[in-house]
Amino acid sequence: MSAPIAIIGTGIAGLSAAHALLDAGQEVRLFDKGHGSGGRMASKRSEAGDLDLGAQYFTARDRRFLDAIQKWRDAGWVEEWDPALYQYRDGALSPSPDEQPRWVGTPRMSAITRALLHDLPVTFSCRITEVFRGEQHWQLQDSEGQNHGPFSHVLIATPAPQAAALLSSAPKLAAAAASIAMEPTWAVALGFAEQLQTPVQGCFIQEGPLTWMASNRCKPGRSEHMDTWVLHASSSWSRQNIDKPKEEVIEHLYGAFAEMIGCAVPAPVFALAHRWLYARPLEPRQLGALNDADLGIYACGDWCLSGRVEGAWLSGLEAARRLLEHI
Repeated sequence: MSAPIAIIGTGIAGLSAAHALLDAGQEVRLFDKGHGSGGRMASKRSEAGDLDLGAQYFTARDRRFLDAIQKWRDAGWVEEWDPALYQYRDGALSPSPDEQPRWVGTPRMSAITRALLHDLPVTFSCRITEVFRGEQHWQLQDSEGQNHGPFSHVLIATPAPQAAALLSSAPKLAAAAASIAMEPTWAVALGFAEQLQTPVQGCFIQEGPLTWMASNRCKPGRSEHMDTWVLHASSSWSRQNIDKPKEEVIEHLYGAFAEMIGCAVPAPVFALAHRWLYARPLEPRQLGALNDADLGIYACGDWCLSGRVEGAWLSGLEAARRLLEHI
């Protein structure tokens, strides 16, 4: 009996790879440092309801990803989201001309990765700190000093800086991952007791500290008992304010939101902030995935392609394809 394949990370890239490998008859074992799956597609449960603090929606261009979305839709995991979409530019709101289809998980973004994970063997709250190879097999060590293994191959599906640290057994791959610059994003959620009197449901922002604001409750399947909004700060503002206390971040971004939304904005009855250190790659790449087939180690993620949800899914698929070529 051959050893299973280890997959580090249960975001959309890791789960895409896992399913491609399972479909080919391989055995996988997953690890994640978080309490649940999703990575930046995770949703935060709060007193204001379930909040999508990371990926707000996703789009699709590749036929393979479109086919996957159709299956997810048939299974009830996703629905199309068609918000009243605006842009804010030169101090004014105007309807956005961007009409491409947008998809969201239902009843929360994390529904997709939860469903994909299903009953796959996974160890959560397990931060893998070292990946090393013995004579025949791979072993993983976690932050508690515990070893996991043996594994026939290792597939790393984490943000590039974290992947670089785990690729020390393959210095060329480690250097490639380390060269990928990733940008941070401060996300803030606000809840209001009464619905804001604005036609805006989503808005791309071209100036100031924010790049995006959206009504969370207007997405399909949501059932929040208050009017919840999610704000994303720009990469530059987030970088400059990366270590600011959350209270200051909330206050500043709430002020920017109130100025732009085009209606009276009362004080929120609920607020939280979340810092994504590795929200998106600085620029798209065409790596597909990273691999050293002789060693049996692979890496994937949105940073290997477009930086989008679709890119993460396709990168996982590509990593699995390359791995299966060498079995």
